[in-house]
Amino acid sequence: MAGAPTLAVDGMGGDRAPGAIVDGLEIAAERHPEMRFLLVGDSARLKPLLAHHHRAAASAVLRHASEVISDDMKPTAALRLRNASMRLAIDAVASGEAGGVISAGNTGALLALSKIVIKTLPGIDRPAMAAIGPSERGDVIMLDLGANVTCDVRNLIEFAVMGDVFARTVLGLPAPTIGLLNVGSEELKGGEQLREAAEILKESPLGQQFHGFVEGYDIAAGTTDVIVTDGFTGNVALKTGEGALKLVRGLLRQVFESSLSARLGYLLARPALDRLREWLDPGRYNGAVMLGLNGVVVKSHGGTDAEGFAHALDVAMDMLLHGFNEGISAGLARMGTIEPPGGRKAADGGQPLAPAI
Repeated sequence: MAGAPTLAVDGMGGDRAPGAIVDGLEIAAERHPEMRFLLVGDSARLKPLLAHHHRAAASAVLRHASEVISDDMKPTAALRLRNASMRLAIDAVASGEAGGVISAGNTGALLALSKIVIKTLPGIDRPAMAAIGPSERGDVIMLDLGANVTCDVRNLIEFAVMGDVFARTVLGLPAPTIGLLNVGSEELKGGEQLREAAEILKESPLGQQFHGFVEGYDIAAGTTDVIVTDGFTGNVALKTGEGALKLVRGLLRQVFESSLSARLGYLLARPALDRLREWLDPGRYNGAVMLGLNGVVVKSHGGTDAEGFAHALDVAMDMLLHGFNEGISAGLARMGTIEPPGGRKAADGGQPLAPAI
């Protein structure tokens, strides 16, 4: 595996592990033959699966782990399991053996372990969770989605930098637009921290890309390519959107099952509905990313199937192959000359991103 881009994979995390994990590896290995995988988990269960997945077997090295972090385990308890599949996969990133890690397991444990073992990038105060979702104008990125319930000005500025690099790396956008989620688009709306973050972004190297404040409906409208918010608001918005999609799917099912004529109408509309289903398929957007850590960390949905896990692997590979973390470091260096309103001078005479924390 020396010299090859390598991802460490938690083979035991998720509702359908390890079957869906190995199936997803097979798909990813076919798409990306240049990648290598460190598959961590119960070798007695993984070896027979790899025997029937030749591409995955050729691309992966298997490492045995005797423990598994369950979905309901508290992060504090997970920290004590030194031989768990998730922990050993994260250790591989911390040691430099792998450039990134992906798991469909316990989200809280993955975030806690990653922050403690891999640690944050220099210059990053807190990591953020980001994900890609659909909108009227194409894919949109939102962060933070729950890693930080409360955020200060510095955090929001760092999230904007990380969201910009993420959109360039994964979506291929040369100059993604950025919006701050607020209760209104007017400049006087929102709290002091939001308004201060907006003023900094306007005067920063990201100023040409900064759209200003956006509201909840702008997420689905695709008003900007990147939506920046605190983790509490972002998580509520995410779960609200997921609930709305589930409601629409349920209502459509009821409508088309309500009568014979409705069933006939479904047959006529089925090609269009199939396209809609494909567009809104959760697997297409599987893979929340922990941004700001000293390595690539991707959280796959716990209930994902093979296609969804392969998509999450695609995201991790894009970030690793295109130097995502190097992009964040460069973005922070560009932002370092910004003078925030009320900010205190740094020891070297420059200005910090935000008032001292």
